Amino acid sequence: MAPSDAELALRLPAYATRVVSLLEAAGYEAWVVGGWVRDALLGSSGHDVDVTTSAPWQETERVLRAARVEVHETGVAHGTVTAVIGHEPVEVTTYRVEGAYSDLRHPDEVRFVTDVREDLARRDFTVNAMAWHPERGLLDPYGGREDLSRGLIRAVGDPSSRFGEDALRTLRAVRFACRLGFSIEPSTQEALVACAPGLDHIARERVGIELDGIMGSGHMAWALRNEFEVVSRALPDLVPMAGFDQRTPYHTHDVLEHTARVCAGVEEYCGGVTPQQLRWAALLHDIGKPSCWSQDDDGRGHFYGHPKVSADMARRILGELALPKDLIAEVCALILFHDRGVWPAARSVRTVLAKLDERCPGRGEPLAFQLIDLKRADALAKAPGCAAYAVELDAVTIALRQEVSRGATFRVSDLAVSGGDVIRECGIAPGPAVGERLRGLLARVVDDELPNDREVLLAALRR
Repeated sequence: MAPSDAELALRLPAYATRVVSLLEAAGYEAWVVGGWVRDALLGSSGHDVDVTTSAPWQETERVLRAARVEVHETGVAHGTVTAVIGHEPVEVTTYRVEGAYSDLRHPDEVRFVTDVREDLARRDFTVNAMAWHPERGLLDPYGGREDLSRGLIRAVGDPSSRFGEDALRTLRAVRFACRLGFSIEPSTQEALVACAPGLDHIARERVGIELDGIMGSGHMAWALRNEFEVVSRALPDLVPMAGFDQRTPYHTHDVLEHTARVCAGVEEYCGGVTPQQLRWAALLHDIGKPSCWSQDDDGRGHFYGHPKVSADMARRILGELALPKDLIAEVCALILFHDRGVWPAARSVRTVLAKLDERCPGRGEPLAFQLIDLKRADALAKAPGCAAYAVELDAVTIALRQEVSRGATFRVSDLAVSGGDVIRECGIAPGPAVGERLRGLLARVVDDELPNDREVLLAALRR
């Protein structure tokens, strides 16, 4: 049941109410707009609040500073300043309309206006084109509240015009549909597909932000199945996966459907609280398969080396999208080892821990558990005969927990000897050779050739 106007008024944070009140006391009009209004109507309002006003940004700054409110000029070219009250930011923007988008990314001009309805008319989707005022209530000229109740993403005005202005909106539509669990209105959907080629002209880092948002919704499987024309335009390396017959007894689906099932599977195993690196690894774990495919004399398909090829492709793709370097390293590590065998034995799980931690220092333990979730989802997305391996992985999880709880040795820093010991016992100078000796000792401890005992390790160094 949608909240009443009185309930919405109670939900609006006091710091936002103060910004609106100060501007209106100075003779200007002000409304709360955007995501807060949408989410509040859905019953899940947050702390981020945007305000739009008839006041020029210079006046907004003057009025707020006169009331001793901290103000920052964060986007004055577009009429935006940010007020900070009690450490909470409120973006305040002058009513504006935008000119043509010659480059499909930025408006050629921004013109400030005095009617909030003109400002709402420039917005992307009806659910984002509502304004709220604590006393005047909801202003909803495009039926956003009704679309919320119907679970629809609908463009404001002509969909082709909206997406033609900024092609990134095609991805934003998918992101909102994924985040809210909505469907996309038919004419808006038609325009999405027609305008998706415009994504070719959008900066890759902007595309990365939207894709990461889709990934963060936990509904990438839905996006792959229902909005592949848009998602694959943003990630062209996905295209060869569609319809790619793997011709192997281990698979009953093409690479794309298998991938969608793995994306859905990791959400199931993590209860929807899935680490972002695991989500990206699920999407890209087999992206190298089409380029690795070969066929033997019996007509059976093979994908030799596809984990490394997929990891290398993932590193390039995520780097182009300007995602965080630590995230990229963890995604690539998961992909690299997703097809590697692991058994419910101490030595096997220690080896996995060591290899993951070597590539992502300090992250070996959480990545090992994520790798098991990826392998489990991968197994269940294959042919029915592979499902038994998903059950076997339960025993691997138990073995991994046991090794972690007993303080297993899988990092150089876990060894009972140090670099100083290597220098002294081996008579070598500080340098790369010291690390090589330590890594050699670690490998022998992980493989159960040596115990992690100081005297035993010192004797091994002397030998």
